[in-house]
Amino acid sequence: MILRSTLVSAVVGSIAVLSMVSTAVAAPLKADAAKSTVSAVFKQLNVPVEAKFKKFTAQIDFDSAKPATAKASVDIDISSFDLGEAEYNKEVLKKEWFNAAQFPKATFVASSIKAAAGAPAGTRYDVAGKLTIKGKTADVQFPLAVKKDGTGQTFDGTLPIKRLAFNVGEGEWKDTGMVADEVTIKFHVVTAP
Repeated sequence: MILRSTLVSAVVGSIAVLSMVSTAVAAPLKADAAKSTVSAVFKQLNVPVEAKFKKFTAQIDFDSAKPATAKASVDIDISSFDLGEAEYNKEVLKKEWFNAAQFPKATFVASSIKAAAGAPAGTRYDVAGKLTIKGKTADVQFPLAVKKDGTGQTFDGTLPIKRLAFNVGEGEWKDTGMVADEVTIKFHVVTAP
């Protein structure tokens, strides 16, 4: 009887400890593809254009109480780039632009996420990481806004880049008079636990 009571106490105690450990560790968040967006904003002949990437995956493991332990990565399907017209969509997949046949994905992997100075706790962060487009990798930094959204979180940010640094626009398309070198990658990622 004492053995049985001790065994039951040990099992109950182990379950309690395991449940405390599992609630203390942040679980990766799931991106809601239907509510999330990634787009590129640029100027063509000095007219702003916004095009969306229709397919991407975001892996986010984030706890606002411990941003230094956060992990985030995004894979973007280049062939999903949508300028709103089939002919243009086909053109940007060619070698001179994204060269989607050879480089089907663009990726971002965060190397650090830190609370932004002066921002209310849990709302703004400074993110650094590596962005790879068309086989070229560059160190990038951008501000990130985070807000609670029901049981999930929303992550919003803008990342300015220079397209020519990634060889996007080769040959005659290196001329920035037609398509500006400055591009802003905008994202809105809605997650659930």
